[in-house]
Amino acid sequence: MNKEAHTRIHKADSRGAADHGWLKARHTFSFAGYYDEDREQFGALRVLNDDIIGAGYGFGMHPHNNMEIITIPLEGALRHKDSMGHTSVIKAGDVQVMSAGKGLTHSEYNASETDSLNLLQIWLFPKSRNIEPRYGETTFDVTKMEGEWLNVVAPLGDKSDALQINQDAWFSLGKFQKGKTVSYSKKRAGNGLYVFVIEGEVTVGEEVLSRRDAIGITETDSIELTAADHAYVLIMDVPMDV
Repeated sequence: MNKEAHTRIHKADSRGAADHGWLKARHTFSFAGYYDEDREQFGALRVLNDDIIGAGYGFGMHPHNNMEIITIPLEGALRHKDSMGHTSVIKAGDVQVMSAGKGLTHSEYNASETDSLNLLQIWLFPKSRNIEPRYGETTFDVTKMEGEWLNVVAPLGDKSDALQINQDAWFSLGKFQKGKTVSYSKKRAGNGLYVFVIEGEVTVGEEVLSRRDAIGITETDSIELTAADHAYVLIMDVPMDV
């Protein structure tokens, strides 16, 4: 990370919070009843919700349009159904993407009647509006995240095994043992890097980030991250020119 890099720190305890009983949510960016004019988005990254959903509960059929929606279960299993005809159950190790495009409806429920579900739901503004809706899901080999970045989301037309979305954005996950240092180089000029610590503790530059802390970085081509403890990290490489 060069000296001219610009950073934004979003500590876990600074996030918006909502407790609906069956749903306990933390919002990194303004969402629903939480609004902060300084937390509206990070470039194309519009929503980063950390949801805990009670056993048997969930969201009934509801609409979306012109948004890229990425769901990453962390604990438990999510039952999905949508107007495109997809029904599935996704769990930790899986990633799901939807390009809402010109419009779709879907429902999301905790698939368990006994255990809670924890997931990340992430929304990005799309590159092109009013496209035909698209859906994808993949179970990734978590061993490929050990000690290195595994690309799980990439733009339409990408030739890798990553899920494809309607935006020039890349998501990568990595699991790093204490003391491990890794670098990441952004994949598109003009993109910013948003690092979210799912578990553990890391340092990025001079910043120490703990569980559910995040840092947004612009004006740099690459970063170095060191695990101060065993860490599970999501990095989002997203356009800033939206």
